[in-house]
Amino acid sequence: MLLTIDVGNTQTVLGAYQGARLVQMWRMGTDPQATADEVAARLAGLIAIADIDARAIDGVVADTVVPALKHLWKKVARGLFGVEALFVDKDTAPDLLDVTAYAQTLGTDRIVDAIAARALYGAPAIVLDLGTATNIEVIGPDGRYKGGAIAPGLQTSMNALVSGTAQLPAIELVDPGTAIGTDTVQAIQIGVVYGEAARMDGLVRRIERELGCAATVVATGGFCRLIGPLAETVDEVNPELTLQGLRIVYEHVHGRGQA
Repeated sequence: MLLTIDVGNTQTVLGAYQGARLVQMWRMGTDPQATADEVAARLAGLIAIADIDARAIDGVVADTVVPALKHLWKKVARGLFGVEALFVDKDTAPDLLDVTAYAQTLGTDRIVDAIAARALYGAPAIVLDLGTATNIEVIGPDGRYKGGAIAPGLQTSMNALVSGTAQLPAIELVDPGTAIGTDTVQAIQIGVVYGEAARMDGLVRRIERELGCAATVVATGGFCRLIGPLAETVDEVNPELTLQGLRIVYEHVHGRGQA
């Protein structure tokens, strides 16, 4: 069994895979102050509750946008499962995705998303990763990584609005069901939620014009189930896309190592 770990700024998403099948998926808060022992104890509890034998996990693959946590998760993998975690970066499997068009260092979560999208949906493809930040990845018709866009995420935008305005309440991010609000809470939900869906549609359409063709648009990340159905341009909603990308990279590296 393979454990995949996507360590984000706010949340860490984990998935246990039996082959290509996702057996269990968990989310836990990302805490840069936590010790390896604390994280291992929490993970061991989640695994036990899911009725998974920790001894069955014989591989661990991860990506992180928080470099300081890389050593912690390596220690957790050794302590709980007795394996070395494979951490994905641009050099892990360069033959899976050509990222040379991007001039600067590309975040590993963005690389993994693009690899998964191309492998699962073909090219051209556009990924909308709706998390703490909203990351957009573009795979051209030739299968190469073209680049993308980064914007504040849904919760980040909401936090900025509420913290910067004395009289606005904190609200739940849900579909308001109308475009004309009759109270303040509903008005904020319309602006933030429908505004994000409209922003995704606008960016996708601009990207497709530059590509010169339509692309398969995949929504993933913590808010994909909320925004995906509301955005007119989204074709697929896949909450586990990043984890699938990690699995694909691990299997590719593992297979190459055995060859």
